[in-house]
Amino acid sequence: MQVEHLQKGCEELVRLGYAPETDLVSVLANNGFFAGTAEYRLKALKHALAESASRAVFCSRGGYGSTYLIENLPTAFAEEPKILLGASDITALEIFLWQKFRWVTFYGPMVASNFDRGEGAPHGYDRASLVRALSETRNGWQLDLGGESLASGNASGTLLGGCLTLIESTLGTPWELDTRGSILALEDRGMKPYQVDRALTHLRQAGKFNEVTGIILGDFPECDAPLFTENVVDVALRILEPLKIPFVWGSPIGHTDRAMLTLPLGVHAELDAVGPGILRIMEPACVP
Repeated sequence: MQVEHLQKGCEELVRLGYAPETDLVSVLANNGFFAGTAEYRLKALKHALAESASRAVFCSRGGYGSTYLIENLPTAFAEEPKILLGASDITALEIFLWQKFRWVTFYGPMVASNFDRGEGAPHGYDRASLVRALSETRNGWQLDLGGESLASGNASGTLLGGCLTLIESTLGTPWELDTRGSILALEDRGMKPYQVDRALTHLRQAGKFNEVTGIILGDFPECDAPLFTENVVDVALRILEPLKIPFVWGSPIGHTDRAMLTLPLGVHAELDAVGPGILRIMEPACVP
C-alpha cells in the first residue's frame, strides 16, 4: 500500500466531516504478504477496538490476514461496539464479531482503496449509502442495488454476507456464519467461473442456502470465462435458481469497478428483486 493512497483517503474523510487518526508506522508495516506480523496486527486491532477516544474503525484496505487475528481477540471490548467499516478480507472479522457478539458491522469502502478514489468515481464509494449507514440513528432507509433481478420476488431477513471465499473459509470454525433467516450478500473478484461454482456448491452442500430468504450478488470483476464456457451469471443461475428465492445480480458491493455501496450487516432488511433491485434497511445500524 502506498502512503499517497492512504493520505488521499484520509483527506477525503476530512472532507466528509470525519477526523481520522492514523498510525502510519502500523498501517504501512510489511511482513511478507501481511501488513506486519500477526502479533503486531493483533495488538493494533485490540487497541483500535478498545480505546475510547473514537467511535469507528475504518480499514485502510482489505489486505490478506484477518483470519490470523480473530481467535485471539479478547472479549473485553465487546460491550462497547464501534463502527467497523471494511470489505474483502475484513469479512472474516465482521463475521466473527457478528457470530460471537452480535455486532452490526459495515461492508463498504476503505481508506486507501476507495475513499482515495473519491465520491461516485470508478473504484470509489457511494456517498449516499455510506452516510445513511453510518449516521442514521432513528429510521430505516433504502438503496438502489444497481444490479439486475434474475429471480424476482420479495424477501425479508437479517442482512449478512461479504466476500464469498471468506464466508466459505468460516465453515467448520466456531464462528461459522449462520445464514438462517438471512438476506445473503455474496461477492468476490478474480475467480474463474468454475471456482465460483465450487464455492457456491460448497455453501449449498453445507446447508448455507437452506433457510436463506434472498441473495444479493456483486458484479464479480475479473472473473471472465474462457470462450464457449459458462460465465459467472450462468453459474449463479444454475445453482441459485432452484432455490426459488429472489436474487439480484451485479450490485456494486465489495470488489467492484464502480462506486462501492455500504451495507450494514446484522440489521433487518427487505429485498425487492425487481429491476435493479431495492434493499430496504428496516432499522438504524447505529445508535446516537
